[in-house]
Amino acid sequence: MTTNALPVALFESLLLKLVAVLELTQRPEGTVTPQAKQAVLHATNEFKSALTEAKERAARLPGGELLLADQADVIEMLAALRDRKREQLAEFSKRTLAASGAAAGGRRMEVDSMASTPFHES
Repeated sequence: MTTNALPVALFESLLLKLVAVLELTQRPEGTVTPQAKQAVLHATNEFKSALTEAKERAARLPGGELLLADQADVIEMLAALRDRKREQLAEFSKRTLAASGAAAGGRRMEVDSMASTPFHES
């Protein structure tokens, strides 16, 4: 596993931790008891901690330092480079075919029709 890989479990746990906070805060008895307040505080801190870690890992992804406009510029530049390389390859292919055709055209080949005809006895 690479160091830039995002742990799926971390991101999947965010929703579960948020649901836990919401369930605790939406109980009919509320958060009036010290135990309820402590449970909400604990669940909230777990969610905040996981969210902070997820943000930090996402920020460390390669290319994350580029703005969307910069990413679009890089993609456009790479597409232009790809198109230019394809054109060069097509031109090279044409030159190679033309050169091999010219080399073969300069030599005349004589074909002996008798040599290519099967022998039949009458």
